[in-house]
Formats: sequence, structure tokens, C-alpha cells
Amino acid sequence: MNAKMTKSSLLIILLACFFFAAQNAEGQTARGNYNFLDFNQKPYYFGITLAYNSSNFRVFQSRDFILNDSIRQVESVTGPGFNLGIVTNLKIGDYFDIRFLPTLSFAERNINYAATKDYRRPFARRVESVFVEMPFHVRYKSEPFKDMRVFVLGGVKYSFDVASDSRSRQAEDLVKIAPNDFAFELGAGMQFFLPYFIFSPEIKYSHGLNNILIFDDNLEESSVIEKILSRTLTISFHFEG
Repeated sequence: MNAKMTKSSLLIILLACFFFAAQNAEGQTARGNYNFLDFNQKPYYFGITLAYNSSNFRVFQSRDFILNDSIRQVESVTGPGFNLGIVTNLKIGDYFDIRFLPTLSFAERNINYAATKDYRRPFARRVESVFVEMPFHVRYKSEPFKDMRVFVLGGVKYSFDVASDSRSRQAEDLVKIAPNDFAFELGAGMQFFLPYFIFSPEIKYSHGLNNILIFDDNLEESSVIEKILSRTLTISFHFEG
């Protein structure tokens, strides 16, 4: 996992520690939570989300990798993207939410190949995607404190790449990535209860569960790879209420 992913994991751990510390903080009653009391009366609410994502692949080399004489290394390079989505939130008691966030996500990921000196120069496979995503999350929230809450969440996500070239005849000489993907997601964040809406910054990590490589034994760039899993770090800003 690269340095960005490591830093994000540390940030999630710090947020989680703050979450549990906040549970025992003095004065975590309704005192001072004036805006929170208004929103707390709603059993459900909606909103929009804007997000920045950083995506890459986890590439596993195949057994044929050591047998080839033209490619000496395969690695994934992280690319930027952004998300635009809708928030649907259903309260389950005082501390739990069930959330559905249909999202349109734009992402860029690259597979870089380092070739041997006798073969050719290094080259790359660029994968630009437009995902329709369907995440389902369960969120656990702390007690409110001065119109603020921290939370952790977990869930699963299905995504479909509407810009996939996996069926294009013009992409027969390229490593193909399946348009369908399933992933688990973990994250943490904070809620700020403002007079007219809830502002919720959130950081979330997604890791694919299924192999998205469409294997092609006739293509060397594909035969040296056993499987590919997706990975995404997302920083979201939810506006709800």
C-alpha cells in the first residue's frame, strides 16, 4: 500500500480515537446542542455529497510473469477523480443510521509496465472510468457535544463503469478491466449541526472484493497479471438536512 493509503489509515485511526474519547467527554448532554435538537426530530433526511477521490489498482503478478522476457515490473499509479451524489439517511435509534448514497464517480487509474532494455521503453495502460455507484452504509455516531458529533461507518458498494472499453473491438490490444465491481468500505468523519443543514466531512477507504481483470492469454500485458483489485480513498463533504 502506498504512502497516501498509509496516511489515510492513520487519519482514520485518529478520528476513531477521538470518537471514543468524545463518548466520555464531560458535558455530552443536550446542553448547547440547539441545532442538533431540531434535526434529531427527523426520522430520515436527504442531502447531496461532493467528494474528491484517489484511486488505483492492487495488481497481483501471475505465474507466467517470471517466464516472460520483455516485462520486468507491473505496478499501479494513483489517479485523481471526483464524485457527485445524493444522500439518503434513515435513523435507527439514537446512535445508528442506515445510509444509501447513489453516486456518479469520475476516476482515473493507470497500470505502468517497466520493460526490459532489449524490448522497448516503459509503457502504461490508462483507465478512465465513469462509475455509477450504489453504496450502502451503517453509521454509528457519538453523543452530540456543542452541535457536533463524530462517527464511524462501514458498508458495501456496487459500481458499474459506464465508460468501460471492455467490449470495444478497438481495445483488443489493451488490458481490459471489467465494468462491474464490488467493494467493502470503512470510514470516519464528523457532523456539524448548523441552523439550516448538517455539514459532514468524511474520509473513506474502499477495497475491491472481486477480480476485475478480464484475462487474455494472447496478450502479454494481461498474461503476466493474475488478478486486479480496486482501491479508492475518498474525502467527502455531505450537506444534509
